[in-house]
Amino acid sequence: MMAAPIAELTFDVVTDASERVSRARCSGTWTVQGIAALEKAIDKKPWPKEGGVVIDAAKIAALDTSGAWLLYRTARDLREQGVAVTISGLRPEIEALVSLIGKGAGKSLLAKPEPHGMLEAIGRKTWKDALSVLDFVAFAGESFAILLRSIAQPRRIRWRAVLHNVQTAGFDALPITGLLSFLMGIVIAYQGADQLQRFGANIFVADLVGIAMLRELSPLLTAIIVAGRSGSAYTAQIGTMKVTEEIDALRTVGIVPQELLVLPKLLALTIVLPLLTVYTDVAGVLGGMIMARTQLGIGFEVFLDRLDEAIVMSTYLTGLCKAPVFATIIALVGCYRGLETAGSADSVGRQTTISVVQSIFLVIVTDALFSVVFNILDL
Repeated sequence: MMAAPIAELTFDVVTDASERVSRARCSGTWTVQGIAALEKAIDKKPWPKEGGVVIDAAKIAALDTSGAWLLYRTARDLREQGVAVTISGLRPEIEALVSLIGKGAGKSLLAKPEPHGMLEAIGRKTWKDALSVLDFVAFAGESFAILLRSIAQPRRIRWRAVLHNVQTAGFDALPITGLLSFLMGIVIAYQGADQLQRFGANIFVADLVGIAMLRELSPLLTAIIVAGRSGSAYTAQIGTMKVTEEIDALRTVGIVPQELLVLPKLLALTIVLPLLTVYTDVAGVLGGMIMARTQLGIGFEVFLDRLDEAIVMSTYLTGLCKAPVFATIIALVGCYRGLETAGSADSVGRQTTISVVQSIFLVIVTDALFSVVFNILDL
C-alpha cells in the first residue's frame, strides 16, 4: 500500500510582461494528520508584501476541513496585508469546501460567548425554568392519561413490575424509615420533656409526640427519605436507559416509555407511601413512649390512654392523606428527570441530583399548602 503524499507548499517568483507575480504551488494530502507541520512551514515562508500571489492547488491529492481552513486562512491573511491573491486549479469538490469554510469563517466555534448582563441572565434562567415547568406539566398530564387508560383496561398494567417496585420502594425501605422515625419520636419527647417538667405537665408529652408525628413529621419525613432513596433510583435507572438508547428502542418497537417505566413506579409508590406513613407513625410514637417513660416516668398504659384522648381521627387522616400526593410528586419528578437525561453518564448524575432536590422541595412546598388548606378548613 502506497503512503499518502506529504502536504507541501512551495512558491517562487515569476515575471510577467506587466508585473511581478509570486506563484505558490500546493501538493500532497492536506489533511489533519500533517496539518500542524504544514502550518508551521507556511508561516515561515517569506511571502511578498506587494504585487500578486497565485496559489496553485491543482496538485492537492486530498483535502479535509482542516486543510481547507488552512488554505482559506493563508489567502485571507495575505489579502489583509494588501496582497492580491488568486486561488487556481481547485477541483469542484475542493472549491465547494473552501467556499463553505469562507462563509462560516466569522463564526468561530472556539470563540467565547459574550457575557450576559445580570438582568439578561435572570431573564434567560427564568425563561428556561418556565419551559421546564411546562414540559413537566405536559409529562404529568400524559402520565395521568395513560393511568386512566390503564385503569379502564387493567390488563395493560404490568403487575409484575408494580410488585417489584412495591418491594424495592416499600418493603426494602422499612428499616431506614422505621429507625429514623423512631429516633425522631425520641428527640421530640426528649425536647418536650424538659419544657413540660417546668410546668408539671408531664402527661402532655403524649399530645406533643402524637400530634407532631401523625399530623406532620411522619408523612413528611417518610416522603423525604423515599425521595432520596427511590426517587433518585428512578432517575438513575431511566437516565441510564436513555443514555444507552434503550428508550429509543422501546419507541421503535411501539412501546410507550411512560406505560412501561413510569406507570408501574407511580402505582407502586402511591401504594407503599401511605403504608410506610402508618408504619412510621407507630415507630415515632413508640420512640416517644420509651423516652417518656425514661425521662418523665410515664408508663406505657398512661401514655396510650392520654394519646387516645389527644388524637382524633381527623389528626390521623390529615397526615395520611398527604402520602399519596407526596408519592405522586416523587414518582413523576424522578421519572421525568430520568427522561431528560442526555449525553453521557455525567448527565445521569446531574439529573439524579436535580431529581432529589426538586422532589424534596416540592414535597415541602406541598406540605405547606396542605397546612394552609387545613387551617382554612379548621381541620
